[in-house]
Amino acid sequence: MFLAEVIGTVVAPVQIPVLDGRTLLLLRPVDPDGRPVGKTRVGIDRAQAGVGDRVLVMDEGNSARQILGDPDAAAKTVVVGVVDYVERGGALSYDATAEATR
Repeated sequence: MFLAEVIGTVVAPVQIPVLDGRTLLLLRPVDPDGRPVGKTRVGIDRAQAGVGDRVLVMDEGNSARQILGDPDAAAKTVVVGVVDYVERGGALSYDATAEATR
């Protein structure tokens, strides 16, 4: 699993059947402080996330198939939660409510 920021949506009019009716999000992996790390990727949204949200991402094929309920799904990266805050060492390094007021 990793943290990411949703930076966009992806529209694919022609796709494999397991993706029909699902929202695809463009994800930028971030560290706990919000600094970009790693490569941008596309994930299947299962958490009703939107652009600007910090999210928790499952990035493993078997787990993705279990979340989607399809043992044969060609899927790997799934957004499984929207993050409210990240705490490290007793201090907040990310707080969604503080970000919303900026």
